[in-house]
Amino acid sequence: MKILVCWPPQVPSYFNAGHHLPVFSIAAYLRGQGHTVDALDAGALNYSWKEFGDLLFQGGYDVVALVNDFDVVEGVRRAADYAHALAPEAAVLTVGRLSFQNPEFFQSFALDAVVRGGDYEAGVAEVVSWVAGGRPDDADPPGVAVRTPTGWRPPSRPGTWLSADDWVLPDVREIPYAHYENLYQRDQNKFCGIPERRELVVPVARGCPIGCDFCDVPTMQGLRERRISVDRTVDYIVSSFAAHPFEYVAFYAPTFTLDRQWVRQLCDRLIDQPRQYRWKCATTTHHLDEDLVERMARSGCVRISVGVETFETAAEGELPRVKRSAAERFETLMAWCDRFGIELNCFVIVGLPGTSPQGTRKTMDTIRAAGARVRPTIYTPYHQMRGDMTEREISAFNRQTFVDVEGMRRAGYDPRDFLELLFSADGYVTPATDRVPQAIGT
Repeated sequence: MKILVCWPPQVPSYFNAGHHLPVFSIAAYLRGQGHTVDALDAGALNYSWKEFGDLLFQGGYDVVALVNDFDVVEGVRRAADYAHALAPEAAVLTVGRLSFQNPEFFQSFALDAVVRGGDYEAGVAEVVSWVAGGRPDDADPPGVAVRTPTGWRPPSRPGTWLSADDWVLPDVREIPYAHYENLYQRDQNKFCGIPERRELVVPVARGCPIGCDFCDVPTMQGLRERRISVDRTVDYIVSSFAAHPFEYVAFYAPTFTLDRQWVRQLCDRLIDQPRQYRWKCATTTHHLDEDLVERMARSGCVRISVGVETFETAAEGELPRVKRSAAERFETLMAWCDRFGIELNCFVIVGLPGTSPQGTRKTMDTIRAAGARVRPTIYTPYHQMRGDMTEREISAFNRQTFVDVEGMRRAGYDPRDFLELLFSADGYVTPATDRVPQAIGT
């Protein structure tokens, strides 16, 4: 079958290349099953809707898979409408972070299927098999809701979690990394990349047992971590750098150092390579120790991101146990990072229940005074989403504005006092750029 897997045109509120990678991982997986697949990140490529329409009209697709996210609600609806009008023979589905959290919301769209559980690749493959079988009304693909003549049929079985051995790593030749690099140029945006350097994203793990209630990973990927082998990870890095002028690696995993022995083995392999690969990761303060940080630095680590969330003790009840005592853990980790030349990037949740604007500002000021980078994000209560919400209501879950403004005012806070902490410039200049050598000829 001929399939289009795409991220619809959009203007992003936040950008993380790892969030866009499923477009290319799904495409690679489907090609392995014998299908002809086009993969497109129309958002990062700044596609016009006319260009997107040309592709649909001329493509001759049997299936169009639209990757959704909290930040691309409007784009998914419009892309589905375009597909319905310009490729009426194609089955149109959506898969992604938002449909896993709120699948019923998409049932008002011009879609034939909604993937709502399991790994993305497995869910899309189930829809492709359903289409190839003639779209039978009594189909019950695991983890997928399908539209029938009598209405939507929800799945009776959970989606499929693939073994890490079955993941297909994306083809770097089709990922618009140069465009992703452009989105990282202004570090004050507090996006995840390093300015002026080309990033290779390596998806090494899925799933997380920590259980933060403000995080969507457990719903998307499960509570049990799955991780690819060290050998496969290193082979992908070496081959990707040989094919493209990358300058550093971003390891994409919910909690990168959850398996410390795996990380130690990876560091040793990277240290033994003929060239040094600089890299960064995200984890928790709880899953780090001094020996591990030192080994990470020797192997090329230039940035560690951790979920500090808040230093206000009154709000610690909202956090998992491993994220409490944040101030003490931060001081210890900051000392290690200073000693070994690693930038510490701290995620802070602005508006977390139990916190105040004054307390949040103190948290951020403490982090900056120590020389670390602050990456603030607005508290977003995903659990409050409903299937009957309007597109505009769902768009409020964007991690940059508050969903319940009136509720915050009733609690005695002016939302603008929190928003100032997110949207004011802080003057921080990341040292990571200077720590990553620029590739010759780029």
